[in-house]
Amino acid sequence: MPFHIVLVEPEIPSNTGNIVRTCSVTGSVLHLVHPLGFSIEDRYLKRAGLDYWNEVEIHHHDSLQDFLDRVGLERAYLATTKAKQGYHEVSFQDGDYLLFGKETKGLPEDLIFSHEERAIRIPMLSHARSLNLSNSVAIVLYEALRQIGFPGFRW
Repeated sequence: MPFHIVLVEPEIPSNTGNIVRTCSVTGSVLHLVHPLGFSIEDRYLKRAGLDYWNEVEIHHHDSLQDFLDRVGLERAYLATTKAKQGYHEVSFQDGDYLLFGKETKGLPEDLIFSHEERAIRIPMLSHARSLNLSNSVAIVLYEALRQIGFPGFRW
């Protein structure tokens, strides 16, 4: 089963385009939780995703609550700078959902604090707020793939 990348209200089209490309080369499913901060027709979004758009399974959700009602959090990890555990400290399983919040605010705090055991972070040296969204997705996704042995990947 593929991993699921969930972008909650993404704001920057080029980040989402880059994530489309990452989903394509990893066989991951992309979930876009609305409202989006851009149009799906945005030329920067399309350019960043290049010709990978047709190779990615994309699901749209009207809101975070809509996503939670459909999928839940049983198989989900919440990427946030507010987590106590690192992304490398959990045991991912194929088919897990990896949630990432909007670039300016992250995931809602009430969601994070009510599911702290599902919250993961990427360690950083600096006091910067966070890494770029598309970089964060790639880091966490590739750790999850490493843990399950990169099934079907060519070397």
